[in-house]
Amino acid sequence: MLKRLMDIVVAGSALLLLGPLLLAIALWVRCDSAGGALFRQERVGRHGRHFTIYKFRTMRTGADKAGPAITVGEDARITRAGHWLRHSKLDELPQLFNVLTGDMSLVGPRPEVPRYVAMYPADLHDLVLSVRPGITDLASIAFRNESALLAQSADPERTYVEDILPVKLDYAARYAQHPSLWQDVVILVRTAHAVLKPSQAPSQPR
Repeated sequence: MLKRLMDIVVAGSALLLLGPLLLAIALWVRCDSAGGALFRQERVGRHGRHFTIYKFRTMRTGADKAGPAITVGEDARITRAGHWLRHSKLDELPQLFNVLTGDMSLVGPRPEVPRYVAMYPADLHDLVLSVRPGITDLASIAFRNESALLAQSADPERTYVEDILPVKLDYAARYAQHPSLWQDVVILVRTAHAVLKPSQAPSQPR
């Protein structure tokens, strides 16, 4: 209950305070390339329920149907505005609406598309999906430069499925096993620090 209350208070306050910024970004996205300001995609949430996630659109309209579900390096589908929004992580701000509706939390395992959820090991599937997915988590911090890391691979899709996804699931399982409000606060602070500090060269997943 305390976690949900924090989600509502923080997300609601952020949307009110950041309203002008959200409007400015939406107008920039619309002016920068053809298409709407928001990107919508089906993701898998708590207890396996599917929901629509919202982001500011950072790729050309229809790009999700013309390429892989993962973004690799300087993906040609990314717009000019999209490069900056992805680097600053401001493309994630519309997910505050997902938090208000209860589909997501501020902190929790990042929600995956159904295709990748179908690959979850049986012993982790229900555990990871037992909590609300979040805007950020420890895996998001660890793989902040994921697209650059995938660009180093000869087979990015295979690298994601075999190397990166298992590590993300390990983070998610540990979070689901030991949730706490204090841990959420720590992750939010670490996320802010990771977003504000200069990007570092990507490292190989551990």
